[in-house]
Formats: sequence, C-alpha cells, structure tokens
Amino acid sequence: MRPDTPAAHTAEAERLLRTAAQYPEDQEPLLLQAAAHLELADDRAGATTLYDQLLTVPGVNLPLVKALQAANLWEYGHEAEARAIINGVRASSPQDPAAWAIVAETLEAHDELDAAHETFTTALTLLVDPSEEVPYAARALLTGRHRVSRLKGNQHDDWDALADTLHTGDISLDELHDPKRLWALGSNDPAVLRAEIARLQSELGTYRAALSRPFPVAVLHWPAAELTELLAGYPALRSEYPSHKTHLTDIESALRELSAGGTTNLGIVSGSVPSYEAFAASEHASPSNADLLPQYATTLAARGRAVSWPPSRNAPCWCGSAVAYRGCHGA
Repeated sequence: MRPDTPAAHTAEAERLLRTAAQYPEDQEPLLLQAAAHLELADDRAGATTLYDQLLTVPGVNLPLVKALQAANLWEYGHEAEARAIINGVRASSPQDPAAWAIVAETLEAHDELDAAHETFTTALTLLVDPSEEVPYAARALLTGRHRVSRLKGNQHDDWDALADTLHTGDISLDELHDPKRLWALGSNDPAVLRAEIARLQSELGTYRAALSRPFPVAVLHWPAAELTELLAGYPALRSEYPSHKTHLTDIESALRELSAGGTTNLGIVSGSVPSYEAFAASEHASPSNADLLPQYATTLAARGRAVSWPPSRNAPCWCGSAVAYRGCHGA
C-alpha cells in the first residue's frame, strides 16, 4: 500500500535512507525517492538537504537533481533561488527529458505559462526528431507542451499534432487540456458532470497504466571490460555472449523488436561482475546460470539503474562509444 499520511511518507523516506546507506552504488535513485516522500510529508527543508547531498555525489544526474531542487525550493518560498537554478538548468541544455519536464512544469505550476511553453519547445527541438520514434521519456514533454498551449489559447502546431498522435487515451488531449473544464466543476448540469467524470476516469486510467510499470522493461548491457571479466570467471556464459560486438548488436535488436511489438518504457541497465555475483549469492545460485541474467536486469531496473531507450537524437549512444546514438547503434 502506498503511503498516504505525512507520518507514513516520513517513515518511507527513513527506510529509503537506510537502504541507500546499505547500497551506496544506488544512492542516487534511493535518495531521490526519499526526497520525494519528504516533500509529500511537507518536510521541504529535509528534502532540500537530500538534494544538496546528492549534488556532491560523483556521477549524479546534476540537471535532474537541480530541477527537483528548484521545484521544491519554490514551493516553500525560495522563489529567487529556484529561478536562478532553473535558468542554470535551461542554459546547460541537458539531454535528460525529465529535467526539462520538471523545470517546465514548475514554471507552469506558478503561472509562468510563456516560460513553460518556451521550455517545453526548446527541449523538444533539442531532444526529439519528429521523423523518428519519440523516446518514451520525451513523451511527457509533448503532453506538457500541448497542455500549456491549450491554456495559452494557441493554435495547434506540428508538436501538438504529434502529441495527439501518440496519445492513447479514450478522451482526446484537446478535451483533457481544455481550460473550460474548470468551469464545469461548478455546474449543476448532470450531462456536463458526467462528461467531466468520464474525462477524469480516462486520465486516471492513463496514470494507472504508467504506475503499473514503475520501471522500464530493461535489457542487460555488459561494458567490454566487465564482459571480459565475466566470461573469464564463468566460461559457461560464452554461449550467451559470443563476442562483445555481437552482444551490443543483440541489445539493439532486442529493444527494436520489443518496441515494434508495442512495448513502451524500454531501457538498458549496465551490469558489473561484483554486483552480479552478489545478486547470484542472494538468489543462492551460481553466476554461471544464464537464467539469472534477465532477473539481474530486472533487479537493476527496479533499483533505478535503467537508462531510457532509445536515447534522444543528440545523446551519446548507450553503448559508451561517445558517438551520437543516431550515428552509432541508432543508424
């Protein structure tokens, strides 16, 4: 059961902090979850402390943490500091759609509609090629921009049309994002109220579908050095990984096949030999058992280690080549 009281959220945050101390390699996702629970418990100062702590962690997703920090600060009166952080995040042009979405939604929540719309548009221009598949993580940018466009009374453009195309709910985005819906809440007309209930049920169904898969369907990736060490220690796995080049090709093929079959929210998790051996020990099984590999991938994804696939068009390829995805495995 999800926490629904301040005390329950505080207790969950404390549990996550203990887990982060036990698994320091996973402290980023765990501390982010803990901070979110502290915000829900209205302990915004405590959440700020965790965001500050995260900013000192090597390799942390700085734009994402800063965006969350700004959203939290603005909610408890630190508007000037929040605006400064938001300006810094926007200027850094992050490749993470979530950082852009949080910044834009924060501006929207405080009635900065022009700035929110501009932020959504900048992010989409940077991260999305309309002629290619839209990354799952970037779809929230399309939906958010569509919502703000409707609030501003803008005419539909190509980005709005793309958002309409990707929307799968029973109720159209135009209806869901209609500013006049707020007026309907004060109506005594049963037909108007029934229509509003139908729209709310549609939104709820969409949110439930997203929550039913809280982490991506992830494929396991072994960096070259890790794969070499893995096969040296457990040669029985050579049938799974004939070569590193084949391994990388198989990952991209598997993800494209899943995507073509209608699976959304796909990701990649990178394994390490010590982590895999610890997982095998926890399962009372030998690391040579190939059946453990998909279970290991799912466990890493559940711990927040997955990177969304496909990457944004300008992002480095997931394989670690430092080449843009569209010029590497996305070609």
